[in-house]
Amino acid sequence: MSHVSPPPTGPGFAARHLLGIEHLKPHEITEILDLADTYVDLNRRPEKHSDVLAGLTQINMFFENSTRTQASFELAGKRLGADVMNMAMQASSIKKGETLIDTAMTLNAMHPDLLVVRHPHSGAVDLLAQKVNCAVLNAGDGRHEHPTQALLDALTIRRAKGRLHRLNIAICGDIAHSRVARSNLILLGKMENRIRLIGPPTLVPGHFAEFGAEIYDDMREGLEGVDVVMMLRLQKERMDGGFIPSEREYYHRYGLDAEKLALAKPDAIVMHPGPMNRGVEIDGTIADDINRSVIQEQVEMGVAVRMAAMDLLARNLRADRVAEAG
Repeated sequence: MSHVSPPPTGPGFAARHLLGIEHLKPHEITEILDLADTYVDLNRRPEKHSDVLAGLTQINMFFENSTRTQASFELAGKRLGADVMNMAMQASSIKKGETLIDTAMTLNAMHPDLLVVRHPHSGAVDLLAQKVNCAVLNAGDGRHEHPTQALLDALTIRRAKGRLHRLNIAICGDIAHSRVARSNLILLGKMENRIRLIGPPTLVPGHFAEFGAEIYDDMREGLEGVDVVMMLRLQKERMDGGFIPSEREYYHRYGLDAEKLALAKPDAIVMHPGPMNRGVEIDGTIADDINRSVIQEQVEMGVAVRMAAMDLLARNLRADRVAEAG
């Protein structure tokens, strides 16, 4: 049985692309999450297929390796009935010096409808979106943004806590190199939450206070009374200096273990975008604690959120094409 998307109940999601959280209004965030809730239900059925993207072509272009995110987008597209193609950009003509403009011209000749892009340089996805004749979803660009990760985190929080506003949320670890942290800061700030950034000064630059966040370099002080503990991966591939003395020392001071977690609220949830470095950012026992950890739920919510985002963008794309044809 095919799944039919419910009509929007609010002012509507008007964007043509999903390039970041920054330009989304709170009601658009809520609309994505509400629709994603319906896709969580669909994904838990024996028959998970929908035809809302039937006849549309989705191309996944990952200029950086990311098994988890690419698999999630691919599964989301296929469950919605799209024709999905993965382009292996690591071995493509990009390595031969092809520019993003050349890539855009090539893509336009293929007539895709949805383009999912991950790129190591901030702003590259936005540039591509200006040149292609389809809807573009940012799957992570440099240190800029990773919007669907923030949305899936928001959905996970909302389902676990029953709301997505006026919560105390701690984001811990490598803030400096994290597009996940940036997107979450923007989204959670729009939804009236109190956000704490915790980590060594080398990994939590002071300018992040401009987002309205409180900054702590003491993990125990920062975790006091929080509702949500979001741990981040140490992104050593983006570090070009001595940001931490050693992994052992980092875990001692900033790794999440039972003793530090005890300072949060008794019902606080633990999150991590993955992949995890167990014993560096988080104790394995905490990561696997079914009463506190929602890390596996984040993975599940990721597919639903990406289905919702592509569904909404496809609606706008089809409406634009009808208007142009008329």
